Amino acid sequence: MGVPGRVLLWLQLCALTRAAYKLWVPNTDFEPAANWSQNRTPCAGAAVEFPANKMVSVLVREGHSISDMLLPRDGEFVLASGAGFSAPDASRDPGCGTGAPALFLDPDRFSWHDPRLWRSGDAAHGLFSVDAERVPCRHDDVVFPSDASFRVGLGPGARPARVRSVRALRQTFTRDEDLAAFLASRAGLLRFHGPGALSLGPEACADPSGCVCGNAEVQPWICAALLQPLGGRCPPAACRDALRPEGQCCDLCGAIVSLTHGPTFDIERYRARLLQAFLPQHQGLQVAVSKVPLPPRPRGTAGAEADTEIQVVLAETGPQTGGAGRLARALLADVAEHGEALGVLSATARESGAPVGDGSAEGLDGSDLRAELAGGVTAGLLLLLLALVAGVLLRRRAPRPTGSRRDETASAPVVAALGFSNPVFDVAGSAEPPPAQKVESSSASLSYFINPLFAEAEA
Repeated sequence: MGVPGRVLLWLQLCALTRAAYKLWVPNTDFEPAANWSQNRTPCAGAAVEFPANKMVSVLVREGHSISDMLLPRDGEFVLASGAGFSAPDASRDPGCGTGAPALFLDPDRFSWHDPRLWRSGDAAHGLFSVDAERVPCRHDDVVFPSDASFRVGLGPGARPARVRSVRALRQTFTRDEDLAAFLASRAGLLRFHGPGALSLGPEACADPSGCVCGNAEVQPWICAALLQPLGGRCPPAACRDALRPEGQCCDLCGAIVSLTHGPTFDIERYRARLLQAFLPQHQGLQVAVSKVPLPPRPRGTAGAEADTEIQVVLAETGPQTGGAGRLARALLADVAEHGEALGVLSATARESGAPVGDGSAEGLDGSDLRAELAGGVTAGLLLLLLALVAGVLLRRRAPRPTGSRRDETASAPVVAALGFSNPVFDVAGSAEPPPAQKVESSSASLSYFINPLFAEAEA
């Protein structure tokens, strides 16, 4: 479905003012098969049922032959030129109308906070957005289709959704009072529902380094809507030590490069640099670049450091791993060489680990390798300790001669000195133990010492 000319012109104006915009994707038209049970548009002569207790606006683009229709409690049909409904005739499908009626699916199933229901106006191949930024941010312009019907749930109402402007039914709203009047009208009630609110902040993002999205407070609702088809749980990541970037609902495999920047940094220029100079050499990767808040610092921390940074997420999309780490190192080298020209003051990087199930030494990540080294050192020390204890016990159990020292020396003309060179008793500064002294048989004295570790009391 193409974008109408007026909307296209308005989007071009948004681009000139550096404003991002989000396009609402789903609709409540009559013809799309996705809006009907069994994923099939009603055939000629079928019975049709709409949810009786719902409000809905339905655009009908073609003529349809139906045998019966159950209308909703409140709603409207918007008929395009040549569209309408008629009773079945002889040309009806003979196999149609014999089964259960075609049921129009719940029009309230679409939530503002569901990231899957929005499309970014500046989407490009190789780029993606973290989950919280796939939903309209506070500086975004929001566009609802002018050539389709739609219905949007505004959420639980804990915090109003705040955006720069809203375009719906060929009207652009930039003031809260105008938008509030539209939401309270019949046309607004048919298209927006729920306890949530929608408000406008006319300020555009004027900072070349980008602006924080502002969806941190509603991220729990964003993640709940995203994960609802999965039972509210994240699927397991395919790698060890997976990363969770700021604004992302689940862990992913890849790398995160964090940039601190100066006043000359331009986020759009840097994003274009990644797409043109780096991504073509690193296949199987997607990149998300945005400004995110830093975690709050502890009280009493000195300095006036910035409270935001540029987050560059490198997500691996294919079976080949390691590309994100290589690209992260290339970006660090790029900052080291061209950081001043880019307006980047410093950069750090984090990488996920090896793929799950990869037992090769080459695939071990840093934490696993450190753990294995620590285990090996511990085992070696334990074996050494056991060997020392065993040696002590054997020396204590060895038999000792009972004769006098003079008798011992007389049994042989020359003997080596008893004992061993104990470093505890060595003379300070000695580089090596002195050589053993030879003792003649006529000598009355013997050069030796008694080592208290092995000595026993003599009788």
